[in-house]
Amino acid sequence: MRFRQLFLSFCLFSLSSSIANAQQQEYFPDPDPLVKKKLEDWQDLKFGLLMHWGPYSQWGVVESWSLCPEDVGWATGARTERGAEDYFTYLNNYEKLQTSFNPTKFDPVKWAEAAKAAGMKYLVFTTKHHDGFCMFDTKTTDYKITDKNTPFSSQPNSNVTKEIFEAFRAKNFWVGAYFSKPDWHTEYYWWKRFPPADRNPNYSIRKYPEQWQKFVDFTHKQIDELLTDYGKVDILWLDGGWVRTKTDEEIKNELLEIYDNSRYMRNPQSQDINMPLLVKNARVKQPGLIVVDRAVPGVHQNYLTPEQHIPEQGLPYPWETCMTMGSSWSYSPKDIYKPTNELIEKLVDIVSKGGNYLLNIGPGPDGTWHDTAYARMAEIGKWMNTNSEGIYGTRMFSSFSEGEGIRFTQSKDGKIKFIYLFDYPSAGVLISKMPFSKKTKLQLLGSKSKIKWKQTEKGVQILLPADLKKSSEHVWVLKVTE
Repeated sequence: MRFRQLFLSFCLFSLSSSIANAQQQEYFPDPDPLVKKKLEDWQDLKFGLLMHWGPYSQWGVVESWSLCPEDVGWATGARTERGAEDYFTYLNNYEKLQTSFNPTKFDPVKWAEAAKAAGMKYLVFTTKHHDGFCMFDTKTTDYKITDKNTPFSSQPNSNVTKEIFEAFRAKNFWVGAYFSKPDWHTEYYWWKRFPPADRNPNYSIRKYPEQWQKFVDFTHKQIDELLTDYGKVDILWLDGGWVRTKTDEEIKNELLEIYDNSRYMRNPQSQDINMPLLVKNARVKQPGLIVVDRAVPGVHQNYLTPEQHIPEQGLPYPWETCMTMGSSWSYSPKDIYKPTNELIEKLVDIVSKGGNYLLNIGPGPDGTWHDTAYARMAEIGKWMNTNSEGIYGTRMFSSFSEGEGIRFTQSKDGKIKFIYLFDYPSAGVLISKMPFSKKTKLQLLGSKSKIKWKQTEKGVQILLPADLKKSSEHVWVLKVTE
């Protein structure tokens, strides 16, 4: 089986997991008033950019997961594709990618300009993924882009996290740091005394608490560096939700589930990294910092992040769908990118349900995006130039949809409503879930022409002249005012 097929299997696995996790869950509001205010402002932004990037881009393989020794296709696919004779040879060759990583065409200003033109308002960048390779100048390890063993370290802009953050802040973006809690490079997590068996620590934390404490200190130090030396950071986006505190009862239940269902995770144990202290210290450096402890229910998951999936219904708490523009989170030279129409419809669907859309692009080994990615950003930007009034700063209406091709939102004060039409209705459109009054006025964004409507027994019949179709494309937005 080709790696692409295996990767798609991984996507389906992620999708099924995300669907289960993306429906309404219990939400634990953060009591910090600065965080509450920042979350409200974050919900106004609506559209952000996520980037997965590291030495793995040279092979065009899935980020980090080929190092995971679990016996599932999406973890073993890249090793099979590359003809690895054994796991440890593959691991050694993977980590040697550091010595050839040299993205000499790296230009974060070009990325920031493209993202701004697309109408994006915030950035989340992978400062470190599960493989442990740091895309910032940490003092905790030499497994980093600025180390002498990395060819790109000789460049003046080798501290790419700093360069990216500065370029995007210059375009008035909010900045977010993706950070993997698990680290499969440091022996504080995968101790060289033992072989790894799955994504978890390969030793007993209860038996070797001093080794685990080294990992906790290591993690706190890296996050402290990111929040001290890289300017204003708005979001700390923590991945790897299995690194979390667990009760004895939770561990017993996981063991039973493994026994009954042959689950892939074989080593359930509490992985307490002292999140309360981590967050407290982080907010001393960055007051009001939004913390996203992904998939870990509790006060430190300030918003939820359904992955590669849009919830079927609106959710009553802050949330964000993170989704790839192509099929892969990381760079793949033959990746297929979603068409512009689909990307815009997903943006509208997410916004109508009260969420934000975090769209991922994986830069290549030379530090550039696919030409198709730039094209998609420009096309989205063209639509946003006409219709962004119906995106930014909106909130859920009492009903988010009327059928498959109609969506609703409203301004925060409820005085302005928006109707989104996925297809231009040359014969008119019937709206039954949004009440109109005699004073109601309609405007098609992109046009100054008056839009006529009439009340019927079944609802409001809106009449749209055929010649106004050219005012936009992909999705047409009606502004409803009194």
